[in-house]
This record gives sequence, C-alpha cells and structure tokens, in this order.
Amino acid sequence: MPNPTAAMLVIGDEILSGRTRDANMAHLAARLTAHGIDLREARVVADDHGAIMAAVNALRAGHDHLFTSGGIGPTHDDITADAVAAAFGVGIDVRADARALLEAHYARTGLELNAARLRMARIPEGAELIDNPISAAPGFTLGNVHVMAGVPSIFEAMVASVLDRVAGGAPVLSQTLRVERGEGEIATPLGRLAAEFPALSFGSYPYFQDGAHGAQIVVRGADRAAVDAAMQRLAELFPEAAG
Repeated sequence: MPNPTAAMLVIGDEILSGRTRDANMAHLAARLTAHGIDLREARVVADDHGAIMAAVNALRAGHDHLFTSGGIGPTHDDITADAVAAAFGVGIDVRADARALLEAHYARTGLELNAARLRMARIPEGAELIDNPISAAPGFTLGNVHVMAGVPSIFEAMVASVLDRVAGGAPVLSQTLRVERGEGEIATPLGRLAAEFPALSFGSYPYFQDGAHGAQIVVRGADRAAVDAAMQRLAELFPEAAG
C-alpha cells in the first residue's frame, strides 16, 4: 500500500523578499520521511488572502495532508487562519479553549492578553487545536490541513504534535555513494540500474570540491533489502567510490 502524500505551503512576504530564510521545509521533509509520509510538493505564497485560499484548495485536494507555516501571529498581516476558514467555507472567531490557553500563558508571564494577542485565539469552526508548548498560541487542523506557526522552534513542536496523531506508512530509507566521476559519465549505467530497481528512487547530486568533481548518488526506498542490493550493484559499477 503506498504511503500517504503531503504538500507544504509556506506563507509570508518575508520569505519571498529574501529577508527571512525558510528552515521549516527541510525539517518537515525529514520528519515526514521518517514517519512514512511522502512530501510531494511545496509552494511559497505571499501574505495575500486570495493567493493563500487558492493554494490551500489546490494542495489539499491533491494530497492526503497539507502542512502550512506562517501567518498565524497577532499582527494585521497574519491572515492565514482567515484564508483557511474561507477556503473551507466556514466561520472563524475567538474560541473559548484557545482563549483559555492564552489567558493562562499570559497570566504566567505577567503580560497583558490584549486585542492583538487575542487574535491568535481565532479558530475556524470545526478545527482541532494543535498544541504549542513554546508560546501557547495554538495551531489547528481543519480537514486534512494542518496550520502551524512560522517560527522554527514553534513549527517543529507543532509538527511533533500533529505526527503523534497522524498515521504514516513505511519510513523511507536512503543510502549514499560518492562517485568521483562527472554525471555525463555515470548517467547511462545509473539509468540502467534504476530500471533494474523500479521500486527505488535514484538521485544524482553533483559536487565541486577542492578542485575535484563528482556526484553523490542517493538510493531511496522503503524496502531495506532492495536498497542494500542496489547499493551493492552501485559498488560493483563504480568500485572506486566511497560511501
């Protein structure tokens, strides 16, 4: 049975402007791979209500899960929750359980739960809260869409919370062989090998280092025996290679 599939939607003008470097995609990809969910697509959109709506509807229709990051904070440009609610055609308002989490957090810290901070308790109708052990303001799951913060430490905590309740498949295994030959030289034998192992994925990633060039060949798949067998064939094809 094939693994569930996923997409990621990164939201924020700061990503597209280059002001902030996204770190969440790499983290999510690694966690999903280990959990047996195949990340198939990723998009980045601006803080634009229509663009977020369109991307959410397209990605949630094409994959078993959609993970979003960014745009659920207290400022005027944090519009992800509203756009997701609109994409599902449901209402959104401050919810009692989300408000209680924020009230407890700000009581502990001695800060005021003002109107701006209370925006983070606005949750679409029918959504399930995602725990945030870092700063209390929750994310939420609506249908197959998991809406999470953009701050990496909070995003990572929310991903862990979601994966605790989401079924995965077979974890994807990978092994790497470093070949000191150009891709033009290894392309034909590598293509033949990929045809021998159709259930596996073969990737070639060139490098240039200290005046030398070559490629890292990565073999990925859910069947450990097949991955091991493919790596053995690679070693036979390229006996000078190093793992």
